[in-house]
Amino acid sequence: MTGAPPGDPPPNAPTPGAPTPGIPAAGFSHLDAAGRAAMVDVGDKPVSRRRAEARGRLVMAPATLARVEAGGLPKGDAFATARVAGIQAAKRTDDLIPLCHGLALSAVTVAFAIRPPDAVEIVATVTTDARTGVEMEALTAVSVAGLTLYDMIKSVDRALTLTDIRLTAKDGGKSGPYRAPDPASAGPGADLGEDRGGAVGDQGEDDAGGDHAQR
Repeated sequence: MTGAPPGDPPPNAPTPGAPTPGIPAAGFSHLDAAGRAAMVDVGDKPVSRRRAEARGRLVMAPATLARVEAGGLPKGDAFATARVAGIQAAKRTDDLIPLCHGLALSAVTVAFAIRPPDAVEIVATVTTDARTGVEMEALTAVSVAGLTLYDMIKSVDRALTLTDIRLTAKDGGKSGPYRAPDPASAGPGADLGEDRGGAVGDQGEDDAGGDHAQR
């Protein structure tokens, strides 16, 4: 006689009371009830306008900051290169962060501001119309723009520090607007077109779908 003894459950039957795969664990949307990594199903969420702003700082010696502001770096225009890198990174966030959804971004803006005596502030804003937010895209843009600045400047200052990367503003979605309480910042949610004490380069890119719309 083959098979399970009479009265035993089928071999693949779930254990009574066991966690159900695919059901999020309480408090962590990217873990199922068994603690396994899981991509969030956003299919039932309504499409809405989403916007996120993130900021970070690259700290350096005051003499280095003066040289950066004057454009006197061996590798050329650090801000132009870092801006393009940040925009490109935002568009590729789902390739870098495993459980992020691929989104068709409406716009990505990366800006820089000189913060004497020793820092450059990096500000990224991302917008889209989607079922999930763009916080990770904004944070990725700041991170990669900051790393690119680091690469452009490191030959003249080995003590650079990329720090204070954080979400400063969010709009849209079920949780509603968010503004980070950060008195050291120039103001979460501020208009990136505004001259905020030495802003350098606030150009962005509109992307109404493009190569990542189907990712």
